[in-house]
Amino acid sequence: EKIGMKNLSLNLIPCLPDDVAVNCLVRVPRSQHTTLSLVSKSFRSLLSSPLFFTARSLLHSTQHILYLSIRTRASTLQWFTLHNNHHLIPLPPLPSPAIGSAYAVIGHAIYVIGGSINDIPSRHVWILDCRFHRWHPGPSMRVSREFAAAGVVDGKIYVIGGCVPDNWSRSANWAEVFSPATNSWEGIPSPPEIREKWMHASAVVDGKIYAMADRGGVSLDPCSSAWESVESELDLGWRGRACVVNGILYCYNYLGKIKGFDVKERLWKELNGVEKGLPRFLCGATMADVGGKLVVVWECQGNATEKGKEMEIWCAEIDVNKNRDGELWGEVCWLNNVLSVPKGSSIVHCSSVAL
Repeated sequence: EKIGMKNLSLNLIPCLPDDVAVNCLVRVPRSQHTTLSLVSKSFRSLLSSPLFFTARSLLHSTQHILYLSIRTRASTLQWFTLHNNHHLIPLPPLPSPAIGSAYAVIGHAIYVIGGSINDIPSRHVWILDCRFHRWHPGPSMRVSREFAAAGVVDGKIYVIGGCVPDNWSRSANWAEVFSPATNSWEGIPSPPEIREKWMHASAVVDGKIYAMADRGGVSLDPCSSAWESVESELDLGWRGRACVVNGILYCYNYLGKIKGFDVKERLWKELNGVEKGLPRFLCGATMADVGGKLVVVWECQGNATEKGKEMEIWCAEIDVNKNRDGELWGEVCWLNNVLSVPKGSSIVHCSSVAL
């Protein structure tokens, strides 16, 4: 299969047509792209073009990369990407950082939605283009929000709650949907009895968006536009940030152990096989589905330095599966200390992006 170069001529590899050369270069692992860009100006130009990432997607050569945001003691929001599974690389700062933003990923972009700035909820949306690590503003929501829930279904972003439905506009737009095709937000009808203000967690499971509120939670099925209350079994067991891997929702319990909720069986199960490889996440952890693997990021006490006490950010990748007996098992693929930050810092969010 060839990738059409049209009128773009880069003379990438002598004696090879450019489209054939692109077919070869897009297969190089993402971790080697920095080195690849040093080969020639033509290579560097290709690596910084949308054509390169389109070709990687068409040839199924994309890799899932972890992105992480950390709030320091000075309330500064810093962004990082995980490089070679060993350390975090800093990214350009968000132009207008907020507290309590919602996050969503579509394609190569991370959407940072709403949040409060100087204690005032915002309608603004910022988009991180992960191909080139550039920020640009996105279309604003109809309603200002903080601590909203967000999820992506069929390439559209659904945002739920995070606002006080005290007037017609907010009630009509308590939930909204963003369509990249129209580049705009539209309100979603919602029954009054489910309109909580703040959401502490969210996830998409089996095509439904689950939004966990201060009291109970709700789910939205975008296909049928049906709203439902979250069952007590899921609500009582869901603690902290969660993610979904292969249809199982993972989080941690009060004992600091990872557990998964099987939506089909409506049952919580402990993740076996990781007891010796991982610490207990008594202070919480952040999780993401990175290419079908469960990636867990957590904070750990660090050493004292000349600049003061530090805190360490640790990361582990776990291969998770369900055996024939329906039990959840995990195997720790790797575990590393990926960053040292000032004491008092905290992990805000982590996402996986295919590049």
